[in-house]
This record gives sequence, C-alpha cells and structure tokens, in this order.
Amino acid sequence: MTASILDGKALAAQIRSELAEKIRERTAAGVRPPGLGVILVGENPASQVYVRNKKKACEEIGIRSLSFDPPATITQADLLAKVHEWNADPAVDGILVQLPLPEHINSQAILEEINYKKDVDGFHPVNQGKLMTGLPGHVACTPLGVLVMLERSGVELKGKHAVIVGRSNIVGKPVAFLLLSRHCTVTICHSRTQDLPGVCRSADILVAAIGKAEMIRGDWVKPGAVVIDVGINSVPRDGKNKLVGDVAFAEAAERASLITPVPGGVGPMTIAMLLSNTVDSWTAATAPTP
Repeated sequence: MTASILDGKALAAQIRSELAEKIRERTAAGVRPPGLGVILVGENPASQVYVRNKKKACEEIGIRSLSFDPPATITQADLLAKVHEWNADPAVDGILVQLPLPEHINSQAILEEINYKKDVDGFHPVNQGKLMTGLPGHVACTPLGVLVMLERSGVELKGKHAVIVGRSNIVGKPVAFLLLSRHCTVTICHSRTQDLPGVCRSADILVAAIGKAEMIRGDWVKPGAVVIDVGINSVPRDGKNKLVGDVAFAEAAERASLITPVPGGVGPMTIAMLLSNTVDSWTAATAPTP
C-alpha cells in the first residue's frame, strides 16, 4: 500500500479563494474590510518569517493587516496597552500575538487580556472552554486546520479510533476535543504512555504533534490508517538542513491510506484557519443589527 497525499497547500489555497470571494461580496455591498492586528515583539527570525507569511496571506484575500513591532525591551504594561487599544477599536476584528514573547513578559497574561471575540488564535481560556463544552467560539488554528483537512478530504470520523501523540494546549488537547465532537473515540498519548508504538498501531486516525523528528516509525502505523503529521523539525541531511515531521514519512506512507507531507501539509492550513477565524469575527462584528 502507498498512501495518497493530503495536500494542505492546495486545500489552503481553495479556502483562501473562498474567503476572498466572501470579502469581495460584502465589501462591494458597503461593509468595511476585515482587520487583523499583529503584534511581533523583538526580532526572532522564525517569528518574523511566520508573521510575514501571515500578513501576505491577509493582503491577498483583502484583510487589512495592522502591525505593532516593538523592541524586545518593551514592558508588559506597554504591550497590554496596545492590546487594550485594539480591543476597543471596532475596525480590528482579530488580534494575534506572535509567540514566543521575551522572558520578562507573562505570555499568558497578555493572551488573556485579548477580547476573546477577537482571539483569532483560539488561545484565550474562554475559547478553550467553549471548545471543551461544545459551544461555538474561535478554535486554535492548527487543530482546526487538521479537522477541516480531514473533513474536506472525505475521511469518515464517526466511530473511528483517533490517537493523538502530544498533549499541548495549542495542538494535542484541542485536536482531541474536535475529534471527540465528531464522534471519534480518542486516545491522547504523551511521554508517560506505556507501549506507545502499540497504541499508535490501534489508530484509524493518527495525529503526531510532539516536536520530535521522525519519532513515529512506519511500523507504528496501522495498515490503512490516516496519518496527520503536525510536527515540523529542522534536521541536518546530506550537508543541508531539511524540514521533516514527527513521522518517518517514507516508512509510514507504505502503510497509511492518507498522509500529510512536511512541509506542505498542516502548515498551510494553519494560516488558512487564521484567516477564516478573522473573517468569522468580522462577519459577526459587521452583521446587521436585528
């Protein structure tokens, strides 16, 4: 068996096109364009690349991107002041704080000050609680991207056994609740899980989100399983740095029915879901008053 590829890049492009059309239709009818405020503290090269890609994606579909790029020495009070300013600005529909923040900044305190209706990253405790209890709210972008990829690819979720390797608040736990809401039986694995290979082999849907290069080997994959690789790791290979996932792709592809590549799998979907959350926030904020 050779797995078919779940092309996140192509699917993300389709979603961006749908969002752009929605924005064009509503702005043509006189609605203001959506706005996303992006906070990038300091000069972390990886963060700068991520933010640049997000801003480019915003511009391409008609989202107005606002920037606040203070030096790494900014005080927590001054950073909170910017969050409060954008919370009060009706033209700002979403607020994104690029992580990590400098050590002297309490990241959780900053995230909790964002108006949860503008929390398009889905990290606010209110939105996390809404996910857990099945209420509508913003869902973290990477987990939402995983779910949308599965659903749009026609993967049957109801009654399937989903194994998530990784229990972070950003990916592992939200993915578990999303799949549980679609009637999967869910197992969450972590560093203390006994017989991890055996648990993985029981999965109809295997989601790897641990941040360890190629840890999930091919013989950990149940024949015919769907494999979603959230990891992205830089490893030296043939004298160069190569991006690989948490799954040994070539091995797993010999056993899986569907598999995501790295890069080009979950990554593009994460940005697409950020745009989708922003458009959802904008739609709610600009809806006609009954």
